[in-house]
Amino acid sequence: MGITPGKLTQRFVEVVVVLALIAIVVSAFATTAPAPRPSTPQETSVAGIGLAMMYILLTYGGWNEAAYLSGELQDARHNMARALVLGVLVVIAVTLAINLAYLHVLGLEGVRDSDAVGAEMMRAVAGDAGATVLSVVVMLSTLTTLNGLMITGARSYYALGRDVAALRSIGTWKERGSTPANALVLQGAVSAALVVFGAVTRVGFRAMVAYTAPVFWFFMFPVALSLYVFRRREPGAAPHYRVPLYPVTPALFGLSCLWVLWSSLFHAGWGAVLGVVVLLVGTPLLFLEPTRSS
Repeated sequence: MGITPGKLTQRFVEVVVVLALIAIVVSAFATTAPAPRPSTPQETSVAGIGLAMMYILLTYGGWNEAAYLSGELQDARHNMARALVLGVLVVIAVTLAINLAYLHVLGLEGVRDSDAVGAEMMRAVAGDAGATVLSVVVMLSTLTTLNGLMITGARSYYALGRDVAALRSIGTWKERGSTPANALVLQGAVSAALVVFGAVTRVGFRAMVAYTAPVFWFFMFPVALSLYVFRRREPGAAPHYRVPLYPVTPALFGLSCLWVLWSSLFHAGWGAVLGVVVLLVGTPLLFLEPTRSS
């Protein structure tokens, strides 16, 4: 159908989700908080914090996906930075607000003991109808994620097809609708395989995180290092993008990537190992002949 219907759907559903989350937060704070249950001391370890950060950073994940759409942006240099900064600020504000609402209604022990903290909070605020409303919001939020990742992920497949002669079939661009058609089909097949994998393991969400987190943070670490390489290659030249507090900022980011990578490899189960295996299996692609420019 093309990129326009997807863009309009994304805008509409995202507005609905954000407004619904604001309404949920307001309703939660309008409810009288129950007396907090006594808190039980818990052991804390560096490894445990790293594992928790893997899931927390998944919540904030997606900020990097905007870069995949730089080819569609007008004045990409300025609009990309604006989109990244505003997007991250909105996510931070909404995430902090909803978590404070959880703590207000359920308390620390209630949040800790819950496997579906949002549903339990809304059930306490508005009964079963409230839990149903939150379930709908969660599904709409998932829809916006899927809708956005479909095009950003397919752009990566498309770029691979354009760069590697042996994979040129996935580098096909469908002028009608302006979409990477074959890349979308391939991405759908890979996604279906991952869904089957998640179903077989019976812990689908956890398995998907364990599968993707090591690969994601492994690649994010070289991204941090690449900034130093580019600055070294272009001494005295104006940088393409300013980096506040350089060189400290990319160093902190790189160390954070290594920390979360270590946590995901050693504390997320066999899914993490499988993700690294798939990454290694794909290594021969690096040796395929690149497409020659005409």
